[in-house]
Amino acid sequence: MSRHPLLLSAAGVAVALLAAAAPANGATPPRAAVTATVETPAVFDDEAGGNADADDPAIWVDPRRPGRSLVIGTLKEGGLAVYDLAGRELQRIAPPPPPAADDAPGRFNNVDVAYGVRLGRTTADLAVVSDRGRDQLRIYRIDGVGAARPLVDVTAPDVPFAFNAEQAAVNDQSTAYGLTTTVERGTAWVVASRRSATQLGLFRLVNTARGVSYQRADTLSLPGSFRLPNGTTWTPCDEPGVGPQVEGVVVDPVTGVLYAAQEDVALWRIDLRNHRFGPARIVEKVKEFGVPGTYDAASDECVYGANPGYGGTRITADVEGLAVYADRYLLVSSQGDSGFLVYDRKTLVYLGRYDVVDGAATDGVQHSDGTAVVHTPLSAAFPAGLLVVHDGENTPETEGRENTNFKFLDWRAVAKPLRLAVTPSAPGPR
Repeated sequence: MSRHPLLLSAAGVAVALLAAAAPANGATPPRAAVTATVETPAVFDDEAGGNADADDPAIWVDPRRPGRSLVIGTLKEGGLAVYDLAGRELQRIAPPPPPAADDAPGRFNNVDVAYGVRLGRTTADLAVVSDRGRDQLRIYRIDGVGAARPLVDVTAPDVPFAFNAEQAAVNDQSTAYGLTTTVERGTAWVVASRRSATQLGLFRLVNTARGVSYQRADTLSLPGSFRLPNGTTWTPCDEPGVGPQVEGVVVDPVTGVLYAAQEDVALWRIDLRNHRFGPARIVEKVKEFGVPGTYDAASDECVYGANPGYGGTRITADVEGLAVYADRYLLVSSQGDSGFLVYDRKTLVYLGRYDVVDGAATDGVQHSDGTAVVHTPLSAAFPAGLLVVHDGENTPETEGRENTNFKFLDWRAVAKPLRLAVTPSAPGPR
């Protein structure tokens, strides 16, 4: 893998370009059309549907009965949904109401699972959610199938804002957005991104007498503008005051490295050392990197110029959901062209692409946002692991109502045509 300097700078961030190479043997990486075997019920982003809009999934592996593992999905204003491996909804959790009539209600954006977290004298597995409406993290204990409730809210009632200082600023919605977790010696750490900004926050979960809360340990701001090879400075186009945000984030469970998807810019690799953010490097830029654009207030849209060719060749903006399979692969959602890319986790060599298309049991996937994967054998349907992806355009429409949901794939459906490993090569999530 070659390394090339990139002329970037911002707010003390040391930045370099880390080239995502093709396979060393010169072979063209494969591309595969794959199908899902299970899908969750459609949800509808309208008043009748409770303004539910599927976005981001997480997978909880039941250590005693893997066949009773759960998929947890965010539905934005629709809250949180819990599914079994057949895609049946087991539980729906509403987001918190607005603190006052003129304030924003809860809006659940991203979710991740933290295993074996110490809570006083006990340990528990937790689902951690970014509440984009309230600028908070919400925490749920996972009790699993057979319990009175698979998920139980253990969030302390006095949790702080993640990024803002007062409610008026929260109502402007520059709030907690993307989210991922990692656990070290029983302590859970959360990386959350900030909507409409380049900022990331690192938070430590803490157990209190009133429930689980958190403390912010560090922040990092990625660049918002970039020096191009022609000597000009490029800033991704958006309405005034809105920066190029990050949503998809994942921590490599082996190395502790953070990968972050800055939607209109690039996929980043960021060191996490001693519970602090370290240097940030670009792995792969989106194809539209450097395209000039001017915001038009009348249409509330950007007007774009010609592509100067400074971007990458694989990711079509937005770059979105990220996931790590065992100690092998980094999975990346290329939302703009509804595809998914696979990189070698250790070398960041690009290995291929898969597209989820219409099949016998489910429709295909378009404009996918969040994605999650586990390599643990779960059931006869998912013997080599489970891949879950968000479908931004579920079909068919019901009475003309657009809808979204989540698709479940057997890992073998992706691994076989892309010549990837199907045998887990690392311990399970615990």
